[in-house]
Amino acid sequence: MQPQKSGILLIDKPAGMTSAKVVATVKRLTGVKKVGHTGTLDPLATGLMICCLNQATKLAQFFLEGEKTYEAVLYLGTKTDTQDVTGEILERQDTSHVTETGVEKTMHAFIGTRQQQPPAYSALKHRGKPLYQWARQGKPVAKPPRTVVISSIEIQKITLPEVYFSVTCSAGTYIRTLCADAGDALGCGGHLTALRRTASCGYDITRSLDLKQLKTLADTDAWETRMISPVEALPDMPDIQVNDTLRDKIKFGQPLGPPDGIRIETENVKMIDADDNLLAIIDRKYRYCCVFPDGI
Repeated sequence: MQPQKSGILLIDKPAGMTSAKVVATVKRLTGVKKVGHTGTLDPLATGLMICCLNQATKLAQFFLEGEKTYEAVLYLGTKTDTQDVTGEILERQDTSHVTETGVEKTMHAFIGTRQQQPPAYSALKHRGKPLYQWARQGKPVAKPPRTVVISSIEIQKITLPEVYFSVTCSAGTYIRTLCADAGDALGCGGHLTALRRTASCGYDITRSLDLKQLKTLADTDAWETRMISPVEALPDMPDIQVNDTLRDKIKFGQPLGPPDGIRIETENVKMIDADDNLLAIIDRKYRYCCVFPDGI
């Protein structure tokens, strides 16, 4: 039996399923033993998940900080404890003063670099336990605000009290917190009712498979035709093709540097052989970020 290939699959997560369940389903359908994802989506959310298979799980670290795009629905006038529709209602407020012009101005004011308070109901850890577990025990933990970057917000439709919008933002941005903050800024409160990730780290939802499509392909052993190879998985990262001498040095993890004829001017670079196999990724200080001794 030939060893299974490594690479990434773009999966369209359905609503009502955890990200961990998606990973488990991908493992079951493909028969791959090692699968990881590069960014959790809440059960409420749908959309793009980048799943790394086999040795490509080592590449997950390079996707974690990538920019993401979402389509979302903000419902004004109601606050919930989770900042989304799954939570308990905390407060209802009048929205009669809210105008479409006011909504657009308020939402656009969130564009740029800002501090965002992570929600009490989140997967962030405190003393080794997710914050949502503390919150469910009546002991909510407030994490320090963190810097996020919102590159763009586009209002798609306003049918008050609902606001449909798309947002492109840095990793770690909570869209439900954005909705709650926008509701507060409008003086009426608000929460997230729908969320779909449409792009992540340069990949678009149009390239993804839903789980039914993956099952159909898996039933005919054709699912690997939709897998993106490791060397192609990071298209924006430059590569250096190495000779046999350097290939052997990389295989055994030996130090690399300018004397080897390598010059690195970017944060990271892919080291590939003549057959386009990915051998390693090294940083600008010539340190190994990950190594694939036999190439993938």
